[in-house]
Amino acid sequence: MAHPRLTNSLSSSSLRNLNPKPKLIPLCTCSCRPFSSQSLILHSHPLFLARPKPLLRFARRTGPPLVLAAVGQAEPELPQTSTPTVIPEDEEDLPSKSQLQGSQLRNRVVFGLGIGISVGGIVLTGGWVFVVALAAAVFTGAREYFELVRSRGITAGMTPPPRYVSRVCSVICALMPLFVMYRGHIDVSVTSAAFVLATALLLQRGSPRFAQLSSAIFGLFYCGYLPSFWVKLRCSLAAPALNTKIGATWPILLGGQAHWTVGLVVTLITISSVIAADTFAFLGGKAFGRTPLTSVSPKKTWEGTIIGFCGCIITSVVLSKIFSWPIPLSSAIGLGVLNFLGSVFGDLTESMIKRDAGVKDSGTLIPGHGGVLDRADSYLFTGALAYNFVKTFLPVYGV
Repeated sequence: MAHPRLTNSLSSSSLRNLNPKPKLIPLCTCSCRPFSSQSLILHSHPLFLARPKPLLRFARRTGPPLVLAAVGQAEPELPQTSTPTVIPEDEEDLPSKSQLQGSQLRNRVVFGLGIGISVGGIVLTGGWVFVVALAAAVFTGAREYFELVRSRGITAGMTPPPRYVSRVCSVICALMPLFVMYRGHIDVSVTSAAFVLATALLLQRGSPRFAQLSSAIFGLFYCGYLPSFWVKLRCSLAAPALNTKIGATWPILLGGQAHWTVGLVVTLITISSVIAADTFAFLGGKAFGRTPLTSVSPKKTWEGTIIGFCGCIITSVVLSKIFSWPIPLSSAIGLGVLNFLGSVFGDLTESMIKRDAGVKDSGTLIPGHGGVLDRADSYLFTGALAYNFVKTFLPVYGV
């Protein structure tokens, strides 16, 4: 129906001369459309029609450009229906960034405490319980590593190993701690694993690639060989730590004083030192971090690293006094230094792999933490360093 003011002011002949098709006249001052030197006079265009009234729409973006559009015909009114109108949620109802960060921090703390208590109980128990739990963690971490190797970021520059080779390597990595516990040797297991891997690669369809062999061999070293040193550290250093006071009060049913061996003491000191290094580095970086440590991990800073180093040394010295092992202060400091270096090197190695893969976490198994490799990366090198330090520099303490 025609607008009453328009029908009174326009004659029927003039209405017939108007163009029946509406025009859309855009006025855009953004950089996507070149400016025209001609002026636009709105009243010279056939904007007014006999039926619906015209509309003039204005919209302003977040930036300075203004967008103006003149529409020659309004949208027809649709009949009302009983269909409910979907109203978008208010921004206040959506979780804010601080709420999301709080939820992630809560999950991180809860699951971190659960993992810490579980690992502490497994370490105290020792024996095959410790070895089987380590083998399960190694298998999961190996699967995560070979999934990272197959990611787009890494496969863009190399050919990943076939899936069946990745599965074989994951099984071999899980068998290494069991083999070390049963036989007491690491070299034999590594040699056997390398032979099986090379055979599997040579028997694959197509042409084997050196990149496949190198990535698989590094996976065996990173996910299988290095964790096996924790078995030697905890289980093979069976000499009793006679100076440990807590061993004298340990229940007979749980093994008595003989349960507190050098391997148990040094394992507890090493794990606690790594936890202290990570915690102090995180808190120190949040509070004082200004200078980036390396481009591999942009969030790590020199300030946080130095604070983490101090926390690791202090923890190692305090625990050595509590356990009365090792007695020399220099030995406790040296063990703390090696634990810190192994922690940082393992963390940066994992960050480099994830950065090339283009992912934030190696997996999603642990809420708030990521995958097994995200939690165990700081411990991969520390076990080997701590074991060799004890065997080399502390033979006079019954090791």
